[in-house]
Amino acid sequence: MIIEKKKLLDSLPPEWPDEVLPQIRASLQISGLKVVVLDDDPTGTQTVYDVTVLTRWDVQTLFSALSEPDPILYILTNSRRFSLEEAQVMNREIACNLLQASQLTRRRFSVVSRSDSTLRGHFPGEVDALVGELGQDIDGLLVIPFFEEGGRLTVNDTHYVAEQEMLVPAGETEYAKDATFGYRSSNLREWVSEKSKGRIKAEDVASIDLTTIRRGGPGSVAQLLKQLQGGQVCVVNAASYRDMEVFVAGLLQAESAGKDFIYRTAASFVRVRGGLGPHPLLSADQLGLYGDQTGGLIVAGSYIRKSSEQINAVISLPGVTAIEVSVPGLLEEAQRKEEVNRVSGLVDEVLKQGEDVLIYTSRELVTGKDAVSSLQIGQSISDGVVEIIRLLQRKPAWVIAKGGITSSDVATQGLWIGQARVMGQILPGVPVWRTGVDSRWPNLIYVVFPGNVGGPEAIAEAVKRLRGS
Repeated sequence: MIIEKKKLLDSLPPEWPDEVLPQIRASLQISGLKVVVLDDDPTGTQTVYDVTVLTRWDVQTLFSALSEPDPILYILTNSRRFSLEEAQVMNREIACNLLQASQLTRRRFSVVSRSDSTLRGHFPGEVDALVGELGQDIDGLLVIPFFEEGGRLTVNDTHYVAEQEMLVPAGETEYAKDATFGYRSSNLREWVSEKSKGRIKAEDVASIDLTTIRRGGPGSVAQLLKQLQGGQVCVVNAASYRDMEVFVAGLLQAESAGKDFIYRTAASFVRVRGGLGPHPLLSADQLGLYGDQTGGLIVAGSYIRKSSEQINAVISLPGVTAIEVSVPGLLEEAQRKEEVNRVSGLVDEVLKQGEDVLIYTSRELVTGKDAVSSLQIGQSISDGVVEIIRLLQRKPAWVIAKGGITSSDVATQGLWIGQARVMGQILPGVPVWRTGVDSRWPNLIYVVFPGNVGGPEAIAEAVKRLRGS
């Protein structure tokens, strides 16, 4: 049932009054443990800053990354782009290499399987593969989709998506109708049962409720977590960052007492689990883009309604040339090369003139007869966009990539980013990377714009900020 956000929040107990983030940081410093996030698309870096993100995971690369003092490491798998079987193979490979790197560095780690705050992704298959390869005898699998920056709250075990002043149960949103990862349930216990095809019964799923978090504090959370055993799934309610901080403080208490967990979460948990506090949005001075005579590039592949509204706002900006990429043209083999060459040539011309350029896929949604064929169509479209980026001759002043799969494929296959540094966010929930020396264009400002984040003017606002206006 859709409910007014203020009404629901006002019905809750007051937040836990004590600051607990210093306690979390102290626990992490004592343990020396590194939080390793396997991110199923690059948008998961949307709450962190001053951390490394990798797009490759050989043992030597992981050895170097685990040797760094940073509390958090992101590994971009982009597994939402692949079939479940391919995603499981990838997760097993990463887990195997992490174990080897950990033995070499003697640095312990904890794994977060970061996925979409609107519940799309390979669950529970990815986590099953990780647990199997890591050899963990886990006590619990914690499901935590809370993401404050995007208005994703979990109250009374129901996950909500904010739409202006209203909260819509996740199962009633357009995200739940996803051709590949669709679902019906908004109650997370029922969602776990649905996604596991009944293997896990809803009544067997535990829950950390907001009354426990807000009235009992970390100690009460720890007591509930200590009761989990045998890999039991537990969903976590949260309606604010203070809720998440209290939960993590209790989680660390339970882990220090010998309990072992694996996490399937959205981005907000990662920031708190790594002991990071809030961080101001990046300023124009921090981005350091003054004086560049080349235009910027916006690449939009996400087809959801929110993305289309944002694209229209960018098109209306002065100094932006919009080029539509024909999806039928990319899917038709005889036309694909011609369409790719046409668009890349136009982009180079606009950039050369010092103007910003937007390329976006035509808005009609093309799906297959089932989830697998729909995924393959999406891959083919994204591959076409990547081909366009590969053909570019001129380095843009900056790049914005809209949509999870689009931003990952552009990063790894179009810009050849093997490693990047997360600078922070340009807008709430919108991360900015600075590309590493091994990328096609080192030190490029790369904005990863999630498909499901921001209002109608959000991308346009990001463009203005990058322009320094």
